[in-house]
Amino acid sequence: MISKSPIHPLQTALYQRLAGDAALAALATGGVWDEVPEGAEHPYVRIGDHLSIEDNDHSGFGREVTVTIHVWSKARGNAQGQAIAARIGELLDEQEQQLHVDGHRVVSCRSEFDQALTDPNPEIRHHVIRFRIITTQEEQ
Repeated sequence: MISKSPIHPLQTALYQRLAGDAALAALATGGVWDEVPEGAEHPYVRIGDHLSIEDNDHSGFGREVTVTIHVWSKARGNAQGQAIAARIGELLDEQEQQLHVDGHRVVSCRSEFDQALTDPNPEIRHHVIRFRIITTQEEQ
């Protein structure tokens, strides 16, 4: 068996899970993005950077992937961003059975942190949510 990266299929699974949720769409009316288009309306969600580390064992190939998700809002205060971040947590934290990653099984999906930041632009609020996702490659 050859090791295959779960990164692209995981990105696809995250996008499908978040973009396909009506409750999140009602909160993040600007959409869910991988690459945010110019002029996107706020609030929106961006699936951001990742870090992937081998997590192999004697039974097969595994990966530990840390994914950062960003929430951008122009609402005053943090309430809107917190509501969006909370919904993302409901969709992903300990919901590994809901992530269908082609060629891989999601063993674990855990929230590491949710941080509210003040952007240098005082009109924008930024929330950063990070998840640690462990996958194992399915035999083909």
